[in-house]
Amino acid sequence: MKDENNINVLDELNKGCCMGMDAIDFILEKVEVLEFKKLLEKQYQDYEKISEKINEIYPKYSDKDPHETSTMNKAMTWYGIQMKTITDSTISKLAELLLKGTNMGIIEGRKLLNHKETDKKITDLVNEYIKMQEVCVEKLKKYL
Repeated sequence: MKDENNINVLDELNKGCCMGMDAIDFILEKVEVLEFKKLLEKQYQDYEKISEKINEIYPKYSDKDPHETSTMNKAMTWYGIQMKTITDSTISKLAELLLKGTNMGIIEGRKLLNHKETDKKITDLVNEYIKMQEVCVEKLKKYL
């Protein structure tokens, strides 16, 4: 059961990273303020680093690849961002959208920690994921 939990948590974590990177990609197209753009690029890199760590340890638990977001989910994320910014694409609105998504990632990470028993290395990775997003939330708040 623990091995199944390890795989499940790594898959969920990787999907969260992919969703975060997708959302940042879609929002970066709308950003013109350099300081805000740099913050988003840094967050993207942080997601990327965690995803790379997942890819490094995943083979220990499965011979498959970690789950990523589906094409449908990517399309829905893009569409949602387009619809929510059609009349307001200010930095404040973009920061709000990112804050909402990042908070969802924190909640999902906490649920994984609270409901799934995993190896220490995976638990540490989930904690890193949550901490990275909590730091980002604090940085995004100033743009509201």
